[in-house]
Formats: sequence, C-alpha cells, structure tokens
Amino acid sequence: MAALLAAPLLGAPLSGFAGDIAPREGWVVKDTAKPYATLLEDLRAAIKDNKMGLVTEAGPTEAARKRGVEIPGNRVLGVYRNDFAVRALEATRAGMIEAPIRFYVTENPDGTATLSYKTPGFVFAPYADEGGAALAAVASELDAIFAAIAAQAVQ
Repeated sequence: MAALLAAPLLGAPLSGFAGDIAPREGWVVKDTAKPYATLLEDLRAAIKDNKMGLVTEAGPTEAARKRGVEIPGNRVLGVYRNDFAVRALEATRAGMIEAPIRFYVTENPDGTATLSYKTPGFVFAPYADEGGAALAAVASELDAIFAAIAAQAVQ
C-alpha cells in the first residue's frame, strides 16, 4: 500500500514543471504567440537594436537534452552596457551585484513563449538610499530601454 502511495510522488519531478509565470511586483510578463526559438532570436535582435550588450546567456534546456532529459525551453539573458555600469558603480558599489539585468524566456506547454523581466527600477530599489538620485537616473533610463527591448521582441 505504501508503495502505491509513494509511486506518484517519485515520478512527479520528472513528469511536470512549474506553471506559467504569474505577474508579480516589479516584474513585466509578456505572453506571446511566438515559438520559443523565435522569441529568443527576436529578443537578441531587440537588445542589439537598442544598443545594449548581451552580457550573459544561460539555460538548462540544452544541457538537460544532452543528458536525455526533455524540458521546456528556458533561457536567461543578461543585458547591460558599460556606460551604465560606470554610472551605477559611481552611485553604489553594492548595487552592481544586480548587473547584468536579466530577461527570461520560457516555453509554454502550447509551444508559445513568454518574455519576463524584473524592471531595472525594481532591481536597484534596495540600493536607493545608498545610490541616491544618480542611481535613480540610471534605473529610470534602463526602465525605458528594457521596455523598448521587450516591446520590440514581442511584436
């Protein structure tokens, strides 16, 4: 009897994944009709078009596939630019732990993809007292750029 009750639990981690990304404080979540690979390609183009740098890129999907495990597409792209880094460092040394600021592309069960990100203003908020007006200006400029990147990527 105990084996019958435990059997569904043993398969749970392999048979399902967390659900959709729900809107939450400080996040922008944009569902699209685009396939995962297309949204990734369009996001990379939007980053370049908005004169930002793609600093990091990582995700478990390809590594899992090499191990014989299929999981939905899942990729994090870190985006920043050196002039913002210098200005942020002038305002707060501790706040630079947050750079690069990340976009998150996830594949949905229906084959579409979602683009999510924490707004730069939200990311830098814990450092507001230390960073003052200079950090607020950096965050505000980055908020506008990240919104433009997201809008272009999802259209």
